[in-house]
Amino acid sequence: LDPRGGDEIISIGAIRVVNGRLLYAEIINQLVDPRRPVPIESTNIHGIDDQMLVGMPTIEKVLPFFQRFAKNTVLVAHNSAFDMRMLKMKEKETGIRFINPVLDTLLLSAVVHPSHEDHNMEAIAIRLGVRILARHTAMGDAIATGEMFLKFLPLLSQQKIYTLEEALAASQKTFYARKQF
Repeated sequence: LDPRGGDEIISIGAIRVVNGRLLYAEIINQLVDPRRPVPIESTNIHGIDDQMLVGMPTIEKVLPFFQRFAKNTVLVAHNSAFDMRMLKMKEKETGIRFINPVLDTLLLSAVVHPSHEDHNMEAIAIRLGVRILARHTAMGDAIATGEMFLKFLPLLSQQKIYTLEEALAASQKTFYARKQF
């Protein structure tokens, strides 16, 4: 939960989105051995404890697989500043660098719902009618993020935002784009 405080990636979840559909046959749902104990405060949020990580691959093994999965794609994440900071901190250790464009559902929410103050995953899901299963797990959050993204597409087009470049530009104009981890 604290990238600069030494916390590590312990789970990666991803689902491919193609032609307006989530492809449940094309997912990554991998626990990662962080080589350190998981703080109880973290376990209380996501439910992953030290025992669950015994024998899991380390980040050096998982990130190349995730990079191949994500090759030539747009990454979509909720509060992507956090996730991208965690990945950036692993560049030197793993030699893996993510150069993919990134769309953030938190920022997209601020674009399509500028009058709302709350852009956390739960608030967005309620507004869009998305059901979140397994909140705070990598796979559960990935599926919810994918579903929210698909619901944002027609809302973005109503604002004459049709391309990746237009969505990125609109996202960067939001107040929330300044948040750093």
